[in-house]
Amino acid sequence: MTTQTATAPRSAPQAVPKKKERGGAWLTLLAWVVGILFVLPVVWLVLTSLHSEADAAQNPPAVVAPLTLDGYREFFSGGASPWPPLLNSLTASIVSTAIVLLLSFPAAYALSIKPVRKWTDVLFFFLSTKMLPVVAGLLPLYLFAQNTGLLDNIWLLIVFYTAMNLPIAVWMMRSFLSEVPVEMLEAASMDGAGLAKTLRSVIAPVVMPGIAATALICFIFSWNELLFARVLTATVAETAPVFLTSFVTSQGLFLAQLCAAAFVVSLPVLIAGFAAQDKLVQGLSLGSVK
Repeated sequence: MTTQTATAPRSAPQAVPKKKERGGAWLTLLAWVVGILFVLPVVWLVLTSLHSEADAAQNPPAVVAPLTLDGYREFFSGGASPWPPLLNSLTASIVSTAIVLLLSFPAAYALSIKPVRKWTDVLFFFLSTKMLPVVAGLLPLYLFAQNTGLLDNIWLLIVFYTAMNLPIAVWMMRSFLSEVPVEMLEAASMDGAGLAKTLRSVIAPVVMPGIAATALICFIFSWNELLFARVLTATVAETAPVFLTSFVTSQGLFLAQLCAAAFVVSLPVLIAGFAAQDKLVQGLSLGSVK
């Protein structure tokens, strides 16, 4: 009896770490499976872009077919140059994202740290602008661009991309700024810092991961936008997503060239995501942890 009661307490604590280890192993395995499922389409895209058109069009696809760079050669040296659409997308995405950050940062400050009157109504107004389907407002926007002579103008896309991303940016930035300690603002006020200096030197460094996350999401939304660019541009302000649609012709679908073009067009977003990976993770978790 004495031996049984002495050994029982020593064996019980050992079972809990083993269960935790098994649970952690299953979660790790699940994370790898989900990650592979997300990466698999990208790998398939790259593999198809390295095949010839005949091998890429086979059904089922020829996975072990010979690799070639013909799709990339056709993309860069074909009839239409891809550089103007890429530069247009880069210009529209970067400029609109910069304007969105300049507008959303003080707006989020007014709605979180120094809340204005009826700030909940303001937030609802921002959110309500995303409830209307884009296609429902496309005709008046087209008529406006036509009557003002702004069709096929990259600056018109910049204005629309800014308006499209500003509500999302304000909501994101507000959740980030609400985590700033009030004591930091009080200390800056006692030191004589004005509003501009407080935003630039006190708040901005604290919420920099949130700013990076907001900028990356706005950049991705602007870079991938197709509907506005398809309807409101032609040749001068054509963007990269519109350029991709030119590979679907009446002669058929050039799958290898399309995959090569899609991978090249996706590279700026992939590079920006990997470069800001740490800031993105910190930023997306900043506004959700109290």
